Amino acid sequence: MASRKWSDMNGGQKFGTVAGGIVQLVLAGLAWSDLAHRPAKKVNGPKGVWAAVISINFAGPIAYFLAGRKN
Repeated sequence: MASRKWSDMNGGQKFGTVAGGIVQLVLAGLAWSDLAHRPAKKVNGPKGVWAAVISINFAGPIAYFLAGRKN
């Protein structure tokens, strides 16, 4: 599939792209903030690995919130 240029998108597609990017950044920011403030003993695995995992699109922050934190 060929990549599309911004100018080729209609208004709804542009809005969806921007909204998706904002949601992704907010999720990653929340996950990184939580990771930074959470003691290492309350994290499943090394914090450095989770910091890298969080940077993977939507899947990383969601994986951290589901599997990376101990209660």
